[in-house]
Order: sequence, then structure tokens, then C-alpha cells
Amino acid sequence: MKKLLPLMKKYLAYAILSPIFMILEVLGDIIVPYLMSKIVDIGIANQDIDYIIKVGLLMIGAALVAMILGVSSSFFGASAGYGFAAEVRQKVFEKIQGFSFANLDTFQVSSLITRLTNDCNTIGQVTMMSLRMAIRAPFMMIFALFMSFTINKSLARVFLISLPLLAIAIAAILSKARPLFFKLQSRVDRVNGVIQENLTNIRVVKSFNRQDFEEKKFKERNDGLMNVALKAISYIIFLMPIFNIIVYSTIIAVLWFGGKQIILGTMTGGELISFITYITQVLMSLIMISMYFMSLLRGSASVSRIVEVLDTESEIKEKINPITGIKDGTISFDNVSFIYPGSSECTLKNINFNIESGETLGIIGSTGSSKSTLVQLIPRLYDVKDGSVKVGGVDVKDYDIEFLRDKVAFVLQKNTLFSGTIRTNMKWGNEKATDEEIIEALKHAQAWEFVSAYDDGLDHIVEQSGDNYSGGQKQRLTIARALMKSPKVIILDDSTSAVDMTTDAKIQKAFKVDLPDVTTIIIAQRISSIQHADRIIVMHEGKIESMGSHYELMENSPIYMEIYESQQKGVIGE
Repeated sequence: MKKLLPLMKKYLAYAILSPIFMILEVLGDIIVPYLMSKIVDIGIANQDIDYIIKVGLLMIGAALVAMILGVSSSFFGASAGYGFAAEVRQKVFEKIQGFSFANLDTFQVSSLITRLTNDCNTIGQVTMMSLRMAIRAPFMMIFALFMSFTINKSLARVFLISLPLLAIAIAAILSKARPLFFKLQSRVDRVNGVIQENLTNIRVVKSFNRQDFEEKKFKERNDGLMNVALKAISYIIFLMPIFNIIVYSTIIAVLWFGGKQIILGTMTGGELISFITYITQVLMSLIMISMYFMSLLRGSASVSRIVEVLDTESEIKEKINPITGIKDGTISFDNVSFIYPGSSECTLKNINFNIESGETLGIIGSTGSSKSTLVQLIPRLYDVKDGSVKVGGVDVKDYDIEFLRDKVAFVLQKNTLFSGTIRTNMKWGNEKATDEEIIEALKHAQAWEFVSAYDDGLDHIVEQSGDNYSGGQKQRLTIARALMKSPKVIILDDSTSAVDMTTDAKIQKAFKVDLPDVTTIIIAQRISSIQHADRIIVMHEGKIESMGSHYELMENSPIYMEIYESQQKGVIGE
């Protein structure tokens, strides 16, 4: 919690006021039984109606004041607890935004979602309980014990038996429950994982009629979560009968011995009534403390998971005084090797090549040949293991990361649009872009032809993930969004796979004619998408098999020729 407590600074006043008001409320609750004993022993015993009314009004007043103080404490506690949780969630979200791709490979998306939602909510609840229940219970127990010993020291010795018994029961059950709360959070991760996978790919599930299979998989994980939750709750359920037995046994003992003292005249009826109330307050306080510790155990699991994210350092480190200017779009790979975190084998091995500014480079190869990994090193989505990658003659590690990624636009394989409008999505590339600039980028990407057909044009709605657009439309919109950054380099990672060949050719022509100074790198599965490129790299098992123009590769590269012939046969077959 030391790492998280500084985030409470904004809500420090609430965090201070909540326990203060709670302690004052406890004082009000403690006074009521004492006043009640006075009514019994003096007012009723003497049949003094005025005294009964006077003390009765004091009791009502104390109860009302305690109620107001309790409500205020609840408000301050909730504000501090959930405000703190919001700050933690914001901090974790910002941390995740700074993760490298390597860091994101370490955490499952479903786990990060659970940490940002469930774990942060748990921290908020436990914080609120720490400011209220964790204050109320100990003070209530201390004050009630003090009043019990003040009323009757000999009778108060009953606590020497009941309190140790309760403490032993709590300690035993908490020791059993603790590992279950840690396990519970991991089971929540597993359930969230299958939910996310299924709902993200629900169309695929339906097209393959795999609903029954997915339901069984979900049931397995859901039942696993339920079983762990029930096992953890069973300990809490088991605790309550033990508490009740000890509490009621203590009350019976007090009634027995207290009754004898009343007969002997060493104790009054009012004192016995208030003493029983204080006993109940002491023992209930101990129960509240045990409930708090139960929540604290789950909270500690959540804190550990949150701190794990916050302690994760990005694999990509930025220099103290980074460069914020790129001369041109030249790119060079100098003996580059790369290995994924946790892997024992190099994914890329001894990569060497140069690209001139404004040149178009095509990259092709079989699945798993590390084409995407190669280009992800240019905007520092990953860092090289050995060698160097340079843009504009400068090692990418020397650049300001934000500036580098603005000037090296990357259109990923998975085309993602965000809910909003076409205009808001385009402004991801340039927040200050005018409509004219957006339309120009859409024209370069061959997207304006369908956007202009909408009645609301740039204000046309984009649903979550862009599900109201076809695959080809999403690809063209994401290309346009990348162009909004006015990049020196643009990388298209199989970003025209859903576009027909005619539109693909128009996009390539627009790049060549309208963006002559932009270095373009195109990863493609279709040779037709890259055969116009100045040069083409053929990747094979993490290495450059060959490099040259389309015609040179047709003569010198067996792999390229095999791909070309297989695609030609497919075209002829059609």
C-alpha cells in the first residue's frame, strides 16, 4: 500500500474526517446504554416521570447526533475510498498506456481488465471499510470494555474467556480463507478471458455453430469461480455460528452471575441491562473486525495485482534528452537480431538493408517468417536485441518515442476503429486537422468514395471496433487515419488484404504520385500489392532470403517465384 497511498492525497481531508466522525458516533452509541441504566435504576425505581422524560430525551438526542455523525462518516469514507480507487485506476491505465508490446505480451488483456475494474473496486471498498469499520470496531470494543469494567469488574472477567475463544476462531478461519481470496481473483481473470474471447469473436462462433462448445468452456470456468467463491464464503458462514455460540453463552453467563449479584444487592437491574448491551457491543465489534480482515485479505490480493502492473517497467526506455526532429524517411537495419521476451530462439537474425527516403519497399514471405516483427522495430514497438535500427540516419532509441511514432505511421494487421464518428477517428492522427485535410487523406486512401455517399459525411457514426463497416472500408479508414499524421514513413502491415485489387492499385498509385517524399513499407500476402515497389524483401524463417525488384526476384528467388506461381494458378482457376 505504500506505493498506492500517495494517490490518496486528493482525498486526504475526507480520509481524516471519516474516522473522526466515526469515533464521535461511537461515543454517542456508548452513552445510550449508560443513560438507559439510569432510567431503570433512578427513574423507574423512584417512579420519577420527569427524570425518565429528561434522560429519555437525552437518549434520543444522543442517538440522533450519532446517526448524523454516522451518515457524515459514511459519506466521507465513501468519497475517500472510491475516489482513491478512481485515482488508482487512472494510474494503472496510464501505466498500461506506456507499456511496450513486450509488456503487453506478458499480461493477458482479460487480466488487465479485471485489475482495472474488479481489483480497483475491491481496493475502494476495503479503503472505505478501513476508514469506517476498522475505526468503529476497535473504538467500540475499547469504550464498551471500559464501561463494562466501570460497571462491574468481577462480572467483566467473563471477557477473559470469550475474547480469546473468538480470537482463536477468527485466526484459524482467516488462515484458511486467505489463499482462497488470492485464488478467487485468478479465477475471475479466467472467466473474463473466455467472455472477452467469445464476445469478440461471436460471429466466428456462430458461423461454425460452436455455441455448445463455448457454453461448455464458459461453464467450466464459471463453475471453477463459483466453487472457489463458495469455499471462501463457507468459511465466513462457518464463522457466524461460532460467533453466535460464544456471544449467547457469554450473555447467559452474565445473566446467571449478574442475576445472583442483583439478589445479593451488589448490582442493580439497570446496570445488568447496560452491561449486557456493552457485552454485545464488545463481541459484535470483534465480529466486525473479523469481517474487516476477511475483506482485507481480498483487498491485499487486489493490491498485489495492481502493484504488479505498476512495478512493471516498460522494456522501452527513453533517453533523458531525446531527439525531436527527423531529417527524412531513410531507414537502415544494421545487423539486427530480435528475440521475444521469454523465448529462447531469435525471431529475427542478422537483418541488414537500407531504404531511401520516398522509396516503396514491399515485404513478402510465408506465414511465421517474422514480417510483422521486422517492421515493428522501426517505430520501437519492440526494441532490438542486437544491432540497430535507424530512421533519418539516427538510431530510433535516440528519438522521443511520441515524436517517432508520429513520424512513423503504422497501420496494423488488425484494423481497429473507435466508437464515435469518422471525423473523431481521423483526428486521432491530428487533433487540429481541418475537414479539408481529413478529406484529402480519405481520398489518398480511397475512402472518400464511400464516405462522401453518407448523408452526414464525416459525422457518420462509427460503432465500437467499427463493426458497421466492411473489412475493406475499415482498412481504408485506418490508412487515412495514419496519413493524418503527415508521416515521414508509413508502414502498411497487410492493411489492404480486404481491399479489391483495383482499389489496392489506386491506393498504391496515390501514394506514389501524391506522397512522393513518404517512405512506404508494405507487407502483403498478394504479390500484386507489392510488385510495383522499388524493392521487395522476401522473408524466410526470420532472415532475408532475397531482395530486389519484382523482375529480379522472379529470376533469383525460388520462394518468391513459388508464391507468384501459386497465386497465378489461383487467378487462372478463378
